[in-house]
Amino acid sequence: MSTISELIRQRFGLRESEELSRDAASDDVLNTTIEDLLNRRSIRRYTDEPIANEVLDTLLACAQSAPTKSNLQQYSIIVVSDVSLRQRLAEHCPKTPQLTTCPVFLVFCADTRRNQRVAKFRNHNYANNNLDGFVNAVIDAAMAMQCLITAAESMGLGCAAISEIRDRIEQVSALLELPPGVFPIAGLTLGKPAAPGFINQRLAPHVVIHQDRYDVSDLETDTETYDARRHAIFPIPDKAQMHTDKYGTAAEYRWSENTARQLSLPERSNLRAFLTAQGFDLD
Repeated sequence: MSTISELIRQRFGLRESEELSRDAASDDVLNTTIEDLLNRRSIRRYTDEPIANEVLDTLLACAQSAPTKSNLQQYSIIVVSDVSLRQRLAEHCPKTPQLTTCPVFLVFCADTRRNQRVAKFRNHNYANNNLDGFVNAVIDAAMAMQCLITAAESMGLGCAAISEIRDRIEQVSALLELPPGVFPIAGLTLGKPAAPGFINQRLAPHVVIHQDRYDVSDLETDTETYDARRHAIFPIPDKAQMHTDKYGTAAEYRWSENTARQLSLPERSNLRAFLTAQGFDLD
């Protein structure tokens, strides 16, 4: 088992000679959960080894053990086992080839429909079909997904969250027969890792963690430092550069350029229209 300091250095790409920007806890608090979280990585290649039904049921129970706003439990999880359905979903997720071959594919959905129906058969008005209710349902679904990920990784399994299912959300929702009040927030591929994946270095803690008040006064300098640190460990290959038809291929392409390019063009601009059609009131 590594020390907490070693795991934190690995997560932020720090050399042994560099000081940690925040104090590392004593190794007395190190346990397998903390080690797994500090060491976690997305896994997109899986062996053919199936996941036993009892294991999946346990993982789903862990998902349902997640915190949920006022115990409203405003999410649903779809286990996609049908081979032909997976193939049809994969047509709308071309950047996720593992969708058809991973042992388990799950879709996590925000779900306000269930409680709308509960209110109806209890003869009460449902007055929370609004933006706050929408946000609560999305958070519920996301926390359930993270609890399942943590549980799966503690068993030696690997996962990767798939936002691509929202690229063609109308088609994906139709294939999954999602009714009004339900929409997919993310897919999740799951299985036994066929490759170890890699530690993705994060921004320095002081860029993300704020004391009492929000402060990113040194963001440009901090970003350049992070760019250089991450690039030295995990350079982005030329073939992965984004929107080269618009911006060309950069000689030096780092995290900030990748992020800025990705966000320079609108993504999923149809989402509001879809949600409105799906019965969500976002006012």
